[in-house]
Amino acid sequence: MNAARLIVGLSGPELTADEAALFRDLQPAGYILFSRNLVSAPQIRDLTDALTALSTDRPLISIDQEGGRVWRTREFSCAPPDAATFATKATSTQIAQFGAFTGQLLELLGINLNFAPVLDLDHFPDQNNGLRGRCWGNDSQSVINTAGVFNRWMRKQNVLSCGKHFPTNGLALSDPHHDLPVADVSLEQLLKEDLIPYTALMPELDAIMACHLSFPQLDPDMPASLSRRILTGLLRDQFDYKGLILTDDLDMGAIVQNYGRGNDIKLALEAGADIALVCHEMASLPAALDKIDVHDPESLERIAKQRLKLKRAPDFTQSRWDQINGQLTDLTREVIGRERFEIDRPAQSPVEEY
Repeated sequence: MNAARLIVGLSGPELTADEAALFRDLQPAGYILFSRNLVSAPQIRDLTDALTALSTDRPLISIDQEGGRVWRTREFSCAPPDAATFATKATSTQIAQFGAFTGQLLELLGINLNFAPVLDLDHFPDQNNGLRGRCWGNDSQSVINTAGVFNRWMRKQNVLSCGKHFPTNGLALSDPHHDLPVADVSLEQLLKEDLIPYTALMPELDAIMACHLSFPQLDPDMPASLSRRILTGLLRDQFDYKGLILTDDLDMGAIVQNYGRGNDIKLALEAGADIALVCHEMASLPAALDKIDVHDPESLERIAKQRLKLKRAPDFTQSRWDQINGQLTDLTREVIGRERFEIDRPAQSPVEEY
């Protein structure tokens, strides 16, 4: 099996010779960029062009660019506030501008898939569950309204979107980056609130990312990201979702501590994920893939269909980059106030990996 159903990470801001050879051989569906890969706008564009050149088909080049703490380019660009701030302080027009400027920035960098918006309802805003500030609210209708506007305007800039984390990370009492949280709720309970943003926005989501949470009343054996009952039975069959289904990063503690490399990918693909994310530990991939024999022509067709939406990135110019950043800076000042903006300069905020 090649990596046609994987999105993979890379080690640094430039492709190493070993990585270039590996990716040319594996031909993954795409790549994900983290802060470790990003130094400057021209460097990112050189990197995304290099990744595209390795691929026989235009690859999905992805990132988590949500705002706030999860804004990967914050060290050399404007860093707008998080979703929670936009939801409470911004107008619908300002949220639309946030989506549009985010998409324009990513398109110029050669990035065509953003793992946003977060559709989790923020049930526990004070809990250390990895979601602080990242949610658009704790009411399903307000999340539909705000995240929907952001999503719509970002997609207008030729950047695909991915709603996350299905069925919800919002009920987690711990951080799946470190362990496997359990949400002991029924499907009926989820349908009352947490699943409503997905069912409402589903036609406008190019992809949906599954979470690393255990929902024992839905599947007593597997977390959502590895559960056929949840990914295929619920999302694909019952909800009739037509877009891509992705896992969250399989290198997160919730999965690493409970499933072995290779077995995790196999379980995810068998469960109905079109694409599994392997973001950090790449050395074991070739050996792991040799042991996986999962064939799903319909999944490959869905990936190919999304690739047809991908456009060639516009030529990079520093003036265009500066223009977008200027517009985003002005918007940030409008939303949080000039005085607050000066206090929260990006250089004073730590970069966190999510």
